[in-house]
Amino acid sequence: MIVHVLKNSAHFLKPDVLRLLPIFVAIKKEKRNMKKNSIRAAALACCFFMLGCRQAPMQSQSSEYDVLTVATTDRTIPVDYSATIRGRQDIAIYAQVSGKIAQVCINEGQRVRNGQTLFIIDQVPYKAALQTAEANVAAAKASVATAQLTYDSKKELFARKVVSQFDLSTAENNLLTAKAQFAQAEAQRVNAANNLSYTVVTSPSDGIVGTLPYKVGALVGPSTPQPLTTVSDNSEMYVYFSMTENQLLNLTREYGSIDNTLKNMPDVQLRLNDEAGRIEAISGVIDTSTGSVQLRAAFPNPNGLLHSGGAGNIILPYVRKQCVVIPQAATFELQDKVYVYKVVDGKATSAAIAVDRISNGREYIVNSGLVPGDVIVAEGVGLMREGTPVQPKAQKAAAP
Repeated sequence: MIVHVLKNSAHFLKPDVLRLLPIFVAIKKEKRNMKKNSIRAAALACCFFMLGCRQAPMQSQSSEYDVLTVATTDRTIPVDYSATIRGRQDIAIYAQVSGKIAQVCINEGQRVRNGQTLFIIDQVPYKAALQTAEANVAAAKASVATAQLTYDSKKELFARKVVSQFDLSTAENNLLTAKAQFAQAEAQRVNAANNLSYTVVTSPSDGIVGTLPYKVGALVGPSTPQPLTTVSDNSEMYVYFSMTENQLLNLTREYGSIDNTLKNMPDVQLRLNDEAGRIEAISGVIDTSTGSVQLRAAFPNPNGLLHSGGAGNIILPYVRKQCVVIPQAATFELQDKVYVYKVVDGKATSAAIAVDRISNGREYIVNSGLVPGDVIVAEGVGLMREGTPVQPKAQKAAAP
């Protein structure tokens, strides 16, 4: 700053002072160089210090970890299957005769008994048809009686040789025709009576009434695409679920046959219900589009909590005998593979394992990679490295 001022004021200074100006400039440059050199020296000292620290040998210290000894145990694994719920009977109610609905005798969701009236269809034309059929039966019956009298008379005359064989045969044929007409009239009467009875639509079983899409005055008939309603027998519910062909094959191999499988399979649970159910049937045909087979389980429904058409999950307990079970906390994942740290000669050694995941989210079933007697690190595996010295806190067996 001083040198700058002196340069700008040179024309005001004396000659002696001007001769000293280069000396001031040289002193200023020297101070700057000394400052830079000191900074460089400090930086070099720091680098040497860091290098010295890095090159200093690390002392290996053993840390204490919880470890466990691998052992075999039996484990019951709950396996979930998506399921659909149906009533023991879901009966679609259709009209068997055509006509207008004259009366709706039930409400949606109502519990009905076997034989209870659900709908009444207009009965007037069917009553008239029945009366006509009954009149035809009476007329045919009279015709039979007349033909019978004629035949008996001709038979007596023929015995006296008053009439010919032709007359007798004609009378006999007339009698047979009258009897056939009577049978036809009787059949028509029965049909008319049935049609009249079909105008009263009754429930074929105990159950719960579904929706009622048709109201009073609606024209219905046998060709109506939608049923009048549905009656579901909910006293016992059928729950349908599917398993793969391989799963069914494993069960069949375990129990010996399909019949033994049905007898010996454990009770299943429905996630929507506390009641235990039994598997009653296994389909004999595999769905080619999905490669699965359908099973049916029956559940009691005393309180009517389950409704036909619902969905849920079947919980099927699957028992694995003499398997290796370890906590998930003792594992770590790397590139979609599961690893554990075995304790070998006091050091952590990583080992890949094949596992089945248990739905409780806390354990793995080990299929390969571990054998009974192996010792593995049970905690802190996420912070460990290969070859870390391990000092066991307390050695314990795997969870039974």
